[in-house]
Amino acid sequence: MSLSQISTHFWLQLAKADCPVLLLDYDGTLAPFRVNRDQAVPYPGLRELLTEIHTTTLTRLVIISGRAIDDLLPLLGLDPAPEIWGCHGWERMFSNGQRSTVALSANAQAGLKEALAMSGDKNLDRRYEVKPASVAVHWRGLPVEEQAQLRRVTETTWKLLAARFGLQVHAFDGGLELRCPGRSKGTAIREILAEDETGTPLAFLGDDLTDEDGFREIKGRGLGLLVRQENRPTEADVHLQPPEELFAFLEKWQTTVRSTN
Repeated sequence: MSLSQISTHFWLQLAKADCPVLLLDYDGTLAPFRVNRDQAVPYPGLRELLTEIHTTTLTRLVIISGRAIDDLLPLLGLDPAPEIWGCHGWERMFSNGQRSTVALSANAQAGLKEALAMSGDKNLDRRYEVKPASVAVHWRGLPVEEQAQLRRVTETTWKLLAARFGLQVHAFDGGLELRCPGRSKGTAIREILAEDETGTPLAFLGDDLTDEDGFREIKGRGLGLLVRQENRPTEADVHLQPPEELFAFLEKWQTTVRSTN
């Protein structure tokens, strides 16, 4: 399904809603990928549009990201900041700034610490990302041969650690992540759904394989939108090509949802 095929019923329900929920992944969805992940800022004009949605409509705006919240906040650049779930749901920051974090087991902490210690080549330090509940390696921008070698070595090592410490290895667009099990974007969305009245219009926008848990969770309750240039097999209901169709959807959301005034 494309943007133009979203049902009129969805937009009519959205126009009537007291607090519709807009759930957004960050990397690859709101911000194009960059070789240097610290330069991955939102598409030009998107911050302003999201700020309008957040501050002038009845929307509950929620960012759900694999990044740590403290890493995401300066890149997102929204003032006031919306509700944010970081590290695939292991961290949460409410719209009032209060935070909650799910504690890791001692075994999981030991496994992640060992994974980082085994990262090896100091020239690759910037390729590793340490988060509160995971360690990720990024190979975007490396020559193809080096990508393959880094993936092969890391995957072999991390699978052994995962077996020893009860962790999980997940692939994403441009890297691998060694993660604590039990939380995902899907579990974050499940908790959000439990907090809202049945029938509240919802939409979740994501791009990567890590967003499929969220698409599955929202199915039958809201609208899942895959945001990427090329379509792929997905649990999402709609395919949007960024940035044009992403902006078109968000602009229609903004003008459809009732104002706070």
